[in-house]
Amino acid sequence: MTYQYIATNAELADFCLKLENSEFLAVDTEFVRTRTYFPKLGLIQVSNGQHCALIDPIEVNDLAPFWALMSDSKILKVLHACSEDIEVFLQEGCRPVNVLDSQIMMTFLGHGLSLGYAATVKHYLAIELDKSESRTDWTKRPLTEKQKQYAIADVIHLHEIFPKIQQEISETTWLNAAIEESERLIEKKCQQVDQENLYKNVKLAWRLNPEQLNRLKALCKWRYQHAIKKNVPLSFVVKDHTLFTVAQKNPKHFYALSQLEGVEANDVKYKGKALLAELRKANELPAQDYPQRVQRLDEQPGYKQVYKRVKNFLAKAAEEAGIQVELLASKKQINQFLKRHYQISDRPPEQIDLLSGWRRRLAGEKLEAMSADNFEQLPG
Repeated sequence: MTYQYIATNAELADFCLKLENSEFLAVDTEFVRTRTYFPKLGLIQVSNGQHCALIDPIEVNDLAPFWALMSDSKILKVLHACSEDIEVFLQEGCRPVNVLDSQIMMTFLGHGLSLGYAATVKHYLAIELDKSESRTDWTKRPLTEKQKQYAIADVIHLHEIFPKIQQEISETTWLNAAIEESERLIEKKCQQVDQENLYKNVKLAWRLNPEQLNRLKALCKWRYQHAIKKNVPLSFVVKDHTLFTVAQKNPKHFYALSQLEGVEANDVKYKGKALLAELRKANELPAQDYPQRVQRLDEQPGYKQVYKRVKNFLAKAAEEAGIQVELLASKKQINQFLKRHYQISDRPPEQIDLLSGWRRRLAGEKLEAMSADNFEQLPG
């Protein structure tokens, strides 16, 4: 496969000039994220069909010409399963626009929720991709020719098959929905982490009373800030079950902390003093500042029956539309909607998947209208 390997600022600037009038670009990234909170970019692949390149972000210290292409609304950028790629771009300070995810398009074409790139290539080109380099550390240099060929194949084939996918979806009613879904994915990635509510993500937080939740809230916020500062995964700072137990038991000194059942020994060894310091600060807060107890959906009156009715309604709507019900609404998305119905969430409608975009037009408007009578209009 013919491609250019770009390792200098001048080469990148010259290459990006050649892409300025492209109709669409096939884009991919390779990165490493095994021991860091943020992904570490190792390689960028791009092709417009005529010009293909591997951009080395370790050697090139000014990626501005490429980021300008990614934020150029006149050029369509096509990626496959782009969620983590978007995180990489955002971490580098680039908010891409006019992006279309080919995996999302394949989902609307009936190929399941997460058809992999290799399976997509095989479907359209009958080519078996060599995935032997998938575990490469893309930040190590030099890259072998085999690694480079593996990487460039991703965008060369993607540029070839995208017009086929585009043609197929253009013959359905789902192209605009796929565009919406791709943009929605980016919007979600752009949302800032709500540090004040991180404690709600801890398993079994619903078991804690407000005083204990106050401690858990403080510990989760401290852990997140520490992970960001040190660029390490949250679990590398302190494990969830350690935070839960410490918030629940409220040890007053290091020995008491070390004797708690359910805490990691390494968490105590390396972060014990910091945990105790955060507990002391949390315990000084007045009771009126404590969070309310975490409410569970399955404790709400009639939840199981209501969930069943909503799911059946959505399954019928999806069947009539010719798509999988899982694409219209996962269990998580149904529960997101029902939390608003039961008034245990204050999310605005535009942040509830079933009440925004193509999902609202297909089923959300009817669901919202029926929610006032607890969905009695729906069959059980």
